[in-house]
Amino acid sequence: MFLELVGTLVAGLAIAGVVMALNRFTGGRLPRWLAPVAAGCGMIGVTIASEYGWYTRTRANLPETMRIVEEVESRALYRPWTYVAPFVGRFAAIDAGSVRTNPSQPGQRLVDLYFFGRWAPVTKLPVLVDCDGHRRASLAGGAEFAADGSVAEADWRRPPPDDPVILATCEA
Repeated sequence: MFLELVGTLVAGLAIAGVVMALNRFTGGRLPRWLAPVAAGCGMIGVTIASEYGWYTRTRANLPETMRIVEEVESRALYRPWTYVAPFVGRFAAIDAGSVRTNPSQPGQRLVDLYFFGRWAPVTKLPVLVDCDGHRRASLAGGAEFAADGSVAEADWRRPPPDDPVILATCEA
């Protein structure tokens, strides 16, 4: 976040410098207000480009085993352009390489679900998926396994049939 702020300020100064140089080459014919207005517009442009490019840059840096299961688009009143073209501000992905199975519970899989946010740290949540029963349970508070390999006291949820977490985990 700090580096983006510095980059935005440097872009504003650079654009103001270009306008001031143009003014000098034209013999002072440009209005005096043009340099600060150009700097402000440039800083807004850099900020917008950074917001729209964050998801693409983050997705490109993910390992090949990560599969994105949900994208959350961001719209805000103080950014009116996002109503025309929203940007992805958060997303969730599973690590297909972390899928674990238990031979005594072949229909169940344990996977790590990661949550990414524009200005938030990455968080990891272990999720138990029952592919046969089409249900899943969050293991945020830890898990206790029974003797047969099942998870004791799991808080099972029945999501819609097209739940991306279950579909991606069961494919892995």
